[in-house]
Amino acid sequence: MTDLTAEDYLKGQLLLIDKPLGWSSFQAVNKLKWAIRKKFELKKIKIGHAGTLDPLATGLLLICTGKFTKKINELQGQVKEYTGTITLGATTPSYDLETEIDKTFSLDRISEEMIHNAASQLTGDIEQRPPIFSALKKDGKRLYEYAREGKEVEIKKRSVTVSEFEIVKSILPEVHFRIICSKGTYIRSLAHDLGLLLNNGGYLSELRRTKIGDYTVDTAIDPVAFADNLLETK
Repeated sequence: MTDLTAEDYLKGQLLLIDKPLGWSSFQAVNKLKWAIRKKFELKKIKIGHAGTLDPLATGLLLICTGKFTKKINELQGQVKEYTGTITLGATTPSYDLETEIDKTFSLDRISEEMIHNAASQLTGDIEQRPPIFSALKKDGKRLYEYAREGKEVEIKKRSVTVSEFEIVKSILPEVHFRIICSKGTYIRSLAHDLGLLLNNGGYLSELRRTKIGDYTVDTAIDPVAFADNLLETK
């Protein structure tokens, strides 16, 4: 990437970025935009990402520059792979670590077989209710805005496809997983629903996006490293 010219970035590049924990997808895009503009003294350049990752998640972010921004919708529609951890025995309003635990449950009666059976029920074409703490809009307002105001709203379920929901290992309360799913799937909702199927509680405590279509995080670069490498080259 370091030998690319300003014209290359303007014509269009697809950049594979490994988003760090705590960064928003917007911050990662801005870091690259700043570095490219500074390196080539550009007044402006189109740049955007193909699929948001929450600040609490890490992993693959596809960032398009220049004319490649027209490909964003196509890239967003590709199948995605995630790995991570679901913590059983408790729930949070956001279904992840963004909010505090609100309920706790005993794990005494939960077996490995029960966890695998619950995961299998969440595999295939399923109806899923998105979390209230999400950026989806209802009546022109983000769902998380209703949540922060303490207002209850009806959230309709939507159809998603979970091709694989593999339980890699379970060391309660933690359940480590690998999921392959369609666009629009909320892994947080799968964590919550896994808890419900176990007559228990569950929330997402760790998430990493490892693949989007044929693109893998193994060939991705940290946004700070990208900026440093670009600005260091002459």
